[in-house]
Amino acid sequence: MKTLRSFIDIKLLTTSVVLFLMTFSSLGYAGGRHHNSVNWAKVSRVEPITQTVERRVPERECWDEQVKYYEGHSDSGNTYTSTIMGGIIGGALGNAVGHKKKNKQIGTAVGAILGASIGSDMASNDRRHKVKTSHYRNERRCNVTHHVNYEEEIIAYRVWYRYKGEEYKTRMNHKPGKKIKVRVSVEPF
Repeated sequence: MKTLRSFIDIKLLTTSVVLFLMTFSSLGYAGGRHHNSVNWAKVSRVEPITQTVERRVPERECWDEQVKYYEGHSDSGNTYTSTIMGGIIGGALGNAVGHKKKNKQIGTAVGAILGASIGSDMASNDRRHKVKTSHYRNERRCNVTHHVNYEEEIIAYRVWYRYKGEEYKTRMNHKPGKKIKVRVSVEPF
């Protein structure tokens, strides 16, 4: 029983010391250099703080424009007259140039091939120039330009407020209401 009583006495003594230290530490804080509290102050005036901001605004301008187009037809004309005529003329020339029978045959064949090729080229050049046509059609054209606008942007507010008959000024990032919270600091002299 005696050990239980001494155990309780030690516990009681420890608890008393802890409470004593806690009480004096909080008194020391309150009676120390300063004490902060929060209160409300009446807003007397608000003035926006602005800065000029450059904004680039894209503007798209479109119009219809007439554009000339050329069309070429791949119409062969379904005629081989130029090729045949070139082959005949080339063959006749090749035959006239050759002296012997074998030379005349080779000359005729070579002349006919060359003549046909030249006749075909001339005919296709002729057809190409004749079937090329042009026409106009409207096309939508657009261009984007940027216009620069300068605007005043609110970046903060100068706020005047009254607390206990005194007027103070501060800067805030948002527009306040009729009252603002203030931190009051009390210090002894």
